[in-house]
Parts: sequence; structure tokens; C-alpha cells
Amino acid sequence: MQPIYLRHPIDFANAAAFIHEVSGGRFRFGIGVTHGPVHQRLGVQVGKPLAEMRAFVEKLRQTSQQGAGELPPIVLATLRRKMVELSAEIAEGCVWANGARSHMSARCRGCPRETRRPRVLHRQHDPTCIADNREAAAAVMRKTLTGYVMLPNYRNYWIEAGYEDEMRAIEAAQKAGDVQKIPSLMTDRWLQDVTLYGTVADVKAGLEAWYAAGVRTPILVPSSASGGQLKAFEELFAAFG
Repeated sequence: MQPIYLRHPIDFANAAAFIHEVSGGRFRFGIGVTHGPVHQRLGVQVGKPLAEMRAFVEKLRQTSQQGAGELPPIVLATLRRKMVELSAEIAEGCVWANGARSHMSARCRGCPRETRRPRVLHRQHDPTCIADNREAAAAVMRKTLTGYVMLPNYRNYWIEAGYEDEMRAIEAAQKAGDVQKIPSLMTDRWLQDVTLYGTVADVKAGLEAWYAAGVRTPILVPSSASGGQLKAFEELFAAFG
């Protein structure tokens, strides 16, 4: 996924069309508006996310028609209903990062063109940790999600998904400067809804639940309780190989 504010849409369109061509159509161009703290860190001035996303995609397609070449399918980063609906209107797919599985069926139904446009793909970025020691795997997931729960947009989404108590407590800890307390405020109920962790059987069962919730393409992003990123991929491949 690429934030739309970091490069001009003409530059993005040319690069995306080139990758689409050389990949033989396997590329998907994921774009999003990212988050307020990221904008501030980069010194980026932004306006209304929905309007700016719409204008960005229009410019991409205009550039394609003017000679940049055929664009790959466009996938929008989504969290809440209005961006989900926009993805159904102007894009070929939508993707959540750390979405709440219990809330996903309602969000997938938020695509008004879904029954008429089967190309709209629902994808979910799933933090994953496979380990026989479930508590160790859960600890890894809590560490992984700490940065996300400190972002207001994510907290607002999870509040909407039914986790207000957790998010208010995390917000209070962040305001108090007690960041080390935050992982302990991530309840098992919430963690099991937004990540995959535990034994191979646990993770596979969770994956099936994601399919049942309407997500067509779960994207497992592994971490390991016993090693680095390479170890995490080894554990993932061993589980699904």
C-alpha cells in the first residue's frame, strides 16, 4: 500500500502501468491516505480523505488514457464505511489492516456494488504468529499492534467495532505517557478478533473464520515468538506448505 500524498499521481500512474505490464497482470496497486501522525511527521498538508482519494484515482485513470498504459486493478486501503463504499464505486478492491473479524461481515455488506461487480475484492492484512505457546504468540501480537492502537483513526474504528472500553483505556494511557502499559490493555477478546496467533490449528481455524466473514483474500503477515522475520516465514510456510 502506498500513501497517495508521497508522489504525484502522474508519476504513480506511469510506475503502476509499467509494473502491471512487466508482471503479466499479477500486480495490484494498493493506495491509501495513511494517518494524521504520519502526515505531520512528513510535513504533508492534506484535505478531505474521500474527496482527495477520488481525485487521485481520477487523475491516475486520466494519465492512463493519455498514454501511460493500462493500469493494474486499484485497491483502496479502508477502515470505515465511507471509504469502503468509495472503494466499491471507483476501485477494484478494498483492503483492511488489522480489521475486526466480528465487524467484517457488516463492512463487506457496505459495498453497494458488490452484487453487481464481483471484481471487488475484500482483503485483510492479518498479523500472524504461529507458536505452540499461545501466551508467547499473544505477547508478540500485542507488541506488533502497539503502534496501531496509538493512532486515533484505528482507535475510532475499533470503538465502532465494539471495543470502546479497550480503546478508551489505551487512549488514557497514551495521554498519560504510560506507553509500556498499553499491551496489558489489549484484551484477549480484542486480540483474537484482529490477529491470528497460537498453534497451527488455531491459526487455520482463524483463517477459515475470516473466509466465513466475507474476506476473500486474507494476507498473513507473520511474526515469530522464537526468532526474526525469516523464522516467521519458515513457520508460516511449514504450517501451510
